[in-house]
Amino acid sequence: MLEPRLFPVAQHGTTSDDYYTPPWVFERMGIEFDIDVCAPPGGVDWVPAARFMTQEDDGLATPWVGRVWMNPPYSNTTPWADRFIEHGNGVALIPHSRSAWWGRLWSSAPAIADAGMFRFMRASDGKLENVFMPVVFAAFGEECVDAISRLGPVRVLRQDPTA
Repeated sequence: MLEPRLFPVAQHGTTSDDYYTPPWVFERMGIEFDIDVCAPPGGVDWVPAARFMTQEDDGLATPWVGRVWMNPPYSNTTPWADRFIEHGNGVALIPHSRSAWWGRLWSSAPAIADAGMFRFMRASDGKLENVFMPVVFAAFGEECVDAISRLGPVRVLRQDPTA
């Protein structure tokens, strides 16, 4: 069941949630995405996605298809994390949190890579800066797990072969 619309209007400027993933991340991962589910208006030039969902499109109310890239609004991560887990195909750059969704992500994501105090690009001027908490890359799907392994060490969830 899709969540109700989180945002009733289009985004016309930058917000406190607008921190972009630097280009080197995508260059190193070497993977393309079908959709960026949390894109700013017009998308980000270096994000290799065929489609960009903006606030106006409302990624929580719109079906996700294929491999997703997700750098969600950290001011309200829970519905995005839950949707990402449910979709089960993609890469997310997501805050490490003591929220209930974190336990669900930790126990279900095939791979998680600690990015620590990651430096994002500010939307306003492109300068790199840390956000207020550590972040991780989480991946579902074999190609996505391989992609985040090119970023550094990952914790791979061992699947029970008898299950």
